[in-house]
Amino acid sequence: MANAKAAPKKTAAKKTTKPHALKIAVPPREKLDPATQAYFAKCDAKIGFVPNVLLSYSFDAKKLRGFSEMYNELMLGESGLSKLEREMIAVVVSSINHCFYCLTAHGAAVRQISGDPKLGELMVMNYRAAELSPKLRAALDFAAKLTETPAKIVEADREALRKAGWSDKDIWDIAATASFFNMSNRMAAAIEMQPNDEYHGAFR
Repeated sequence: MANAKAAPKKTAAKKTTKPHALKIAVPPREKLDPATQAYFAKCDAKIGFVPNVLLSYSFDAKKLRGFSEMYNELMLGESGLSKLEREMIAVVVSSINHCFYCLTAHGAAVRQISGDPKLGELMVMNYRAAELSPKLRAALDFAAKLTETPAKIVEADREALRKAGWSDKDIWDIAATASFFNMSNRMAAAIEMQPNDEYHGAFR
């Protein structure tokens, strides 16, 4: 009797798993309060998805509202800083903190507002390599120092901003934006927050 060839062993197909966007339990959207559901519906209508940073706060409507109001005031409210300049501060801070979520989301915002994908990449990798005005570079240098060595901020740092053309109100806004993203970066790190897939290929 001829030896039968052994059937080749079937190897299980490797499963590729996407990283979970949220590492904490949050309620399903249908269980959220009406105001939060309405807010998320606006996100869907305006940008096509709900940013994971907002979903991560949805377990507590008060915290979500506080986070959103602060963000909207800092990033969209009246200021001597343009929206692009504020997004650049967000990216510089997030680059120092290695915050994957904020680098991805706000890198996309820099690309969108500037219309310059290269600038978005430079902000993420090394803002010092970008061609920037002395005024803007002074603001980003201040945000970087406030992130890396906040205890070493002295009057000379504020005076450098004034000499570059920023008002004291502007200095407050630069500091407030940098401080907000330091907080946001740490919350993202705490729960290993993953950026929405939509950010990765946007505005390139």
